[in-house]
Amino acid sequence: MGFPVTYYCPHCEALVELEREGYLDDKAVTPFPFEGWEYAAPDGAFEDADGVRFTCGRDGTLKADESGCGESFYLSFVRFVDGEELDPRRQSKYVELAERDDSRGPGGPGGPDGPKGGFY
Repeated sequence: MGFPVTYYCPHCEALVELEREGYLDDKAVTPFPFEGWEYAAPDGAFEDADGVRFTCGRDGTLKADESGCGESFYLSFVRFVDGEELDPRRQSKYVELAERDDSRGPGGPGGPDGPKGGFY
């Protein structure tokens, strides 16, 4: 048996309501989706997704006497992989930067040369 839970739109602060089960733990409500997470519509099978994508004022979830802005926002649930909670702010890919080659001048290959003719 589900119960109503309310959330504020991060764009306009309108209040939306979602009927859901109590075992789902909320991670965050954000104006953007987390990279690599799957979102379902409020009237879809969001229990099997990583969260819910709301469209403020257009998906039938607004509380009475509220007017929405029409912007999308995202409710993300707590997510685990191999027993460890995922941190959506952690980068999923790492980039290795090349070492600087000072023999090619101040900016290196393709980099800026720095100020010319002194300071302004």
